[in-house]
Amino acid sequence: MTSPFKVRMRMASLLRRLFSKRFLKFGTVGASGTVVNIGVLYLAQEYIFNAVQSTEIKLNLSLALAIFLATLNNFFWNRLWTWADRKQYHHLSLPAQFGQYSLACSLSILLQILFTNLLAPHFYYQLANLIAIGVTSVLNFLLNDIWTFGRAKLLAGSKRDT
Repeated sequence: MTSPFKVRMRMASLLRRLFSKRFLKFGTVGASGTVVNIGVLYLAQEYIFNAVQSTEIKLNLSLALAIFLATLNNFFWNRLWTWADRKQYHHLSLPAQFGQYSLACSLSILLQILFTNLLAPHFYYQLANLIAIGVTSVLNFLLNDIWTFGRAKLLAGSKRDT
């Protein structure tokens, strides 16, 4: 059984990570990705997939394109800026690391699609998407900090050095 002290320590560690400079950078990159996402979603909904008759199919095609381009944007900016200090842990090729990043983001992406679809009948689709992005961003940060950009490798390396 986990002691209350250990639970508090884990929560404190999580909160420190969430309110760190890195999380602020991640949020800034995420904001740029949100602009890409919302812009592409609008263009796809109103112009690119305008001929698609089914509202649900059109929304999902638009979301797929918007999320892919926003994910690509976020990967490059996070790699170059947010986690620039962890380049020594980039053992994978760029396409392989993008695949890892995308896999880490896939849960957030699936939840974003789910939440957007659940909220879209009740809100304007752009607002529904913004709410979904906000909800899923914390999970996305934690997965990428731990796995994609080497926190797990960083911690494993420091344990070996001691």
